[in-house]
Amino acid sequence: MTARRLGILDWGVGGVGFYAALRERLPTLPVVYWSDAGTVPYGRQSRHELRTRVEAVARVLRAEHGVTHLAVACNAASAVVPLLPRDDAGLPVLAGVIEHGARAARAAAGARPARIGVVAGRGTVASRAYPRALPGLAVVQRVAQPISGRIEAGDLSSAELNADLDRIMRPLKAVDVLVLGCTHYPAVRHEFSRRAPAAHVVDPAAELLDWALREWELALHGDGAADTVLTTGAVAEMARAARLAFGFELPPPRHVHF
Repeated sequence: MTARRLGILDWGVGGVGFYAALRERLPTLPVVYWSDAGTVPYGRQSRHELRTRVEAVARVLRAEHGVTHLAVACNAASAVVPLLPRDDAGLPVLAGVIEHGARAARAAAGARPARIGVVAGRGTVASRAYPRALPGLAVVQRVAQPISGRIEAGDLSSAELNADLDRIMRPLKAVDVLVLGCTHYPAVRHEFSRRAPAAHVVDPAAELLDWALREWELALHGDGAADTVLTTGAVAEMARAARLAFGFELPPPRHVHF
């Protein structure tokens, strides 16, 4: 069997939740985690800029780090995954969180008329990727931009965080399905759920992980090689944010200029 190396792409550390869950379930698969925090936040880049950036990083991960399969653990970046070439040998096999979050939301809605809420960053909301992926369903989106920054700073319970969540979630309190459209948000999943008590909560990153383990057959191809953690941003800040937000101790990150 050909060994596989999984890449995880994110802008900040939201993808650490995906990484931590993967490590619990599959400890021997080699992973390369790329945090692109040294560039313009993905949610602020134009569609063309973001597509170009994600493709370029994916090519480097394939060519220089041996990544064969790439999980795009960022909703803003996942919005451009369908625009990337799929028959190019220079790219790893790609999948993003949005398609799997939308699939789970549709399944949770079932045949009944359902109201689906999406909380996400400004770029993801503006892309309308979730409404496009859920045609025929009532989708209400809310920008939840302050939340990811608070989580990266280790704020999981302050009065300010709760005030932000109250404001963001007020129009979504009666939704049937709630999609956490940023990979940071599962760190305070219970707070979102508390504000939409009847909703089925969808974590797109968890859905992507379940799918990747099954469809990419990753468990059959692990060789136990060491993980690599790369960031275009500040090394110490990345490690600290991962610890504060997810209680996860990353392997020592390495800075890359790209």
